[in-house]
Amino acid sequence: MIRKFRIGDPIPTDAVVEDIKLSEGSIPYFDTDKEDKSLSLFLDEKDKVFGLGETVRGINKRGWLYVSNNSDDPNHTENKHSLYASQNFLIVYSKKKTFGIYIDTPGRVSFDIGYTLHNKMTISFEDFDADIYIVDGDDPLSIVASFRHLIGRSYIPPKWAFGFGQSRWSYLTADEVREVADKYQEAGIPIDMIYLDIDYMERYKDFTIDEKAFPDFENFVSEMKNRGIHLVPIIDAGVKMEDGYDIYEEGVKNGYFVKKENGENLVAAVWPGKVHFPDFLNDDARAWFGGKYKILTDMGIDGFWNDMNEPAIFYTEDHLAEVFDQIDTYKGKNLGVRQFFGFRDLIAHISNNEDDYKRFYHEYKGRKIRHDKVHNIFGYNMTRAAGEAFEKISPDKRILMFSRSSFIGAHRYGGIWCGDNHSWWSHLLMNIQEMPALSMTGFLYSGADIGGFDSDVTEDLMLRWAAFGIFTPLFRNHSAEGTRRQEFYRFENIPAFRNIVNLRYALIPYLYSEYMKAVLNDRMLFKPLCFEYGDERSAQVEDQLLLGESIMLAPVYTQNATGRYVYLPEDMKLVRFRSYNDYDEEILSAGDHYIPAALDEILVFVRKGHVLPLAAPEKGMTTTTKDELISIGYEADLSSYDLYTDDGISRI
Repeated sequence: MIRKFRIGDPIPTDAVVEDIKLSEGSIPYFDTDKEDKSLSLFLDEKDKVFGLGETVRGINKRGWLYVSNNSDDPNHTENKHSLYASQNFLIVYSKKKTFGIYIDTPGRVSFDIGYTLHNKMTISFEDFDADIYIVDGDDPLSIVASFRHLIGRSYIPPKWAFGFGQSRWSYLTADEVREVADKYQEAGIPIDMIYLDIDYMERYKDFTIDEKAFPDFENFVSEMKNRGIHLVPIIDAGVKMEDGYDIYEEGVKNGYFVKKENGENLVAAVWPGKVHFPDFLNDDARAWFGGKYKILTDMGIDGFWNDMNEPAIFYTEDHLAEVFDQIDTYKGKNLGVRQFFGFRDLIAHISNNEDDYKRFYHEYKGRKIRHDKVHNIFGYNMTRAAGEAFEKISPDKRILMFSRSSFIGAHRYGGIWCGDNHSWWSHLLMNIQEMPALSMTGFLYSGADIGGFDSDVTEDLMLRWAAFGIFTPLFRNHSAEGTRRQEFYRFENIPAFRNIVNLRYALIPYLYSEYMKAVLNDRMLFKPLCFEYGDERSAQVEDQLLLGESIMLAPVYTQNATGRYVYLPEDMKLVRFRSYNDYDEEILSAGDHYIPAALDEILVFVRKGHVLPLAAPEKGMTTTTKDELISIGYEADLSSYDLYTDDGISRI
């Protein structure tokens, strides 16, 4: 059962697709404090809180302060309160009361989940305007199913998007891309995608090609497709200000860019220097920008990733002028500690400055609204611009789309990747722990940058991360300019990487089938153990996941580890993979086990009464029938498994 309550005068987000009538009376479970602009709930000692999508810390969100305020912050450390996303759905889970709550507002919301007081959760609003949905059900899975139905069907990518993709900021020329493809082929490691970061563009201008670095781009796209590789270019939110650049001139002429209060277009800066931001919240501007993807689809491109769409701001012209004026006041001064800190902070806080988000406005649903009031739905509407356009540009075939910034609702138009992480063991664990909450909020096509985007990866970290990444729908190796090159073929143990990637392709019949069943039936793809098992111990497990109906994962995520402890809530079959066709099986009883795991081994636990279908890797990306599959079952055979198949490309 879903009940809808309203506080204040909320700005609509279009996140919800089901029409729910407003309920009268107080919001269940919570105390409402209008003066304090908050909702509060006392938690029992054993209550757990799950959800909030892409955030720091564990699966159980209790014990920290989370803030929905989409942020361009590449340092995802435990002290952070906001990442790139605002996914305001959570479940309070206990023996006495289990329910879900969705906070539907585009503005800033704080979730103090036992941070100030251990046994109290407080949801605080900057503006006390929101639609509140209370979702009741018999258990967490039924609550998630009701919520997912409320917000609409998750995005379905083309099946080839479940293959392996290689990326880096940046592959600077077509020849460098060819070299990457050649090296993977020489190493015998399958690959389906190579991503193009910002340097494929002409001076970082959206929907342009650097003709010197990527000559005859259309034929290059065709050449790579003939090799079985899809090129996936990046699109940024800022449009370069440059006379003669048609997209800039069209946007100015038609008033499609966000404006300051005085009606002037906001001048900000990102990669190209000075830019204007399209007003993605405006229907006409959104349709205009979305239509520009056709420039690249006409060249054969069938996949994109949207970036810098929080929006990220290096500086605004207005704030930059203010900073220079303030710097002048420090000249010739004897700067003490406080004065020096103030001077330093002028530059340190110039990017993504909170005041800059109050400098511009949107034309949204017939109203002029200051950006900070709708900040969290900006990136969502950029993804929506693409998704709505693709329905016209490619009405019969799916196009790959995923984004950095997100809000619930964007899950209908694309997936997400988890942003600019680091080559840290803690970020491998964070990747593991983010996946269930992303499933809860509808972002099924998701994953993190394998090996970490920033910092320098080690071979053991890359092997362990790849061993988990093969189970996430988006499986991409991505790294930053200036970091160690981390393409798999550059490491010493190429056979281990080859076997890991081949296992990914062997798993695709299962991964794709479970993904599609999760989409079409409003199920979770990744689940915490306690969503299936009711014992208290399962509710404590933070580093094991259920994936689909058949398997449990217990990845190794610590440096120098030669194994790990695993908790089994029931008897399971351990499958120790060295490659897709080289594995050992062992029945383990319920309880705690220390499981050795070499760097070249992947542990998979098959649940009792279930089966894991596998295909030879060369058949993994094609339509596969049960006759072509092998399977690993535990008191079950392949005939008991509901295999979903389709052509992998037609819209559904």
